[in-house]
Amino acid sequence: MDALSIENVSKNYGTFKALDNINIQIKQGDFVGLLGVNGAGKTTLISAISGVKRFNGQIKVHGYDVENDPVNARHKLGVVPQELAFDPFLSVYKTLKLQSGLYGVKNNDSWIEELVERMYLKDKIDSNTRGLSGGMKRRLMVAQALVHKPPVIILDEPTAGVDVELRKNLWEFIKSLHTAGHTILLTTHYLEEVEELCNKIIMIDKGKILAESTKHDLINKLHDLPTTLELEFLDGKTLPSELHDLLIKQDNSIYTLKLENNDILVGILNLCKDRGLRLGNINIHKPNLEDIFINYIKR
Repeated sequence: MDALSIENVSKNYGTFKALDNINIQIKQGDFVGLLGVNGAGKTTLISAISGVKRFNGQIKVHGYDVENDPVNARHKLGVVPQELAFDPFLSVYKTLKLQSGLYGVKNNDSWIEELVERMYLKDKIDSNTRGLSGGMKRRLMVAQALVHKPPVIILDEPTAGVDVELRKNLWEFIKSLHTAGHTILLTTHYLEEVEELCNKIIMIDKGKILAESTKHDLINKLHDLPTTLELEFLDGKTLPSELHDLLIKQDNSIYTLKLENNDILVGILNLCKDRGLRLGNINIHKPNLEDIFINYIKR
């Protein structure tokens, strides 16, 4: 049984297709990165999985249909949405106890204490949520989604608005949840998070799936993308004609060249030196997951 099964799912707003016949099967224990630009359909898809939005098609969480059996489906699912929403007059502890009650979970104080500690909210446990910073509220959202220990977790931009150190701490906690057997679907604008955490990647654009692959297979596609050398010429000088075959693009005095190996790099720099050309910035860019994503978007 798949942890998450999405079959022929579409969602229209009038004539606009927010989701266009989406099919995704996520196995138990997978850690999936869902990538897409703003407006690609990520949040609409998450809302459909959560049962918030109506849709055409079928979605099952651990075999439970989210429309026909919503209670059991939601018990198997924990969602950290982008929007921050709390009762401003409840403390952190009472917020988590209230969420526990909504799922019928009792006597889970030890798990709440662990969540609060792992989310670095221990010293705020009795503070009202209205007094929390944006980063603290984001951490509380993560804790709130996990109070019922759901086997499937959806994280929609979980590290948005948090500092670098906390982001790394959240990574470690999320990794530990995955190691413990949780299935995780992550959306993020930080592609290094996907490269660090996920074993499978799905790319979505304009409501359609562009690519669905293991991280390993996608990274292998990096070999099809060139390493580039960016040179900035000073004093109004231009690129020597011998290098025109390597030229990928030009932006005023900045030239981007295809760089296949280090010998070519040495040859380029030696040629510039021999011609007496003064260089400003020199940047070498190796392709990464973002380049793959942009390459798919441009197709």
